[in-house]
Amino acid sequence: MAEKPQPVVVQYCQVCGLPAEYCEFGSEFDKCKPWLIQNAPDLYPDLLKEANAKEADKVADQLQSTGISSADSGSSSEAKQEEVKRLPGGKIKKKEKKEVVIEKVVRNKRKCITTVKGLELFGVKLSDASKKLGKKFATGASVVKIDVQGDISYDIVEFITETWADVPETAIFFIEDGKKVPAA
Repeated sequence: MAEKPQPVVVQYCQVCGLPAEYCEFGSEFDKCKPWLIQNAPDLYPDLLKEANAKEADKVADQLQSTGISSADSGSSSEAKQEEVKRLPGGKIKKKEKKEVVIEKVVRNKRKCITTVKGLELFGVKLSDASKKLGKKFATGASVVKIDVQGDISYDIVEFITETWADVPETAIFFIEDGKKVPAA
């Protein structure tokens, strides 16, 4: 009988997040070169020829100073990855800022919906917030991202800061004409 094929072990670049074989096609190949020389010299022998012994030491120092190390380094690299997540293709996932965004959406010419986003980042349960907002303003409110019927965008700031002390007024923003404007 034929042997079962073994899975291929793929080494991913710690700089751009692509497999090491595809770093040259990524947008950050110049930044990947030091990591490739140190961790995957067999994949790019031309890079190894270009770098002499002094440059290899310099590259290792650069990696140490930027906090990027080989995959075997362990917990320090894992902590770094939690701060800034790199997606495949070298894209960086930004950490969400703790802010509440209030947006007024007009529908059917005269009807308005006030949308509140970001309360969950302050530990507020959206179902409770939806009920309280619905009772306070005598309107319907949905829970997904809190939608409140009517134009209550300026009254809602005062209500949020009074009801939930964890939400500072400096963290509340309006979206007006596509621009983010502080509530204070």
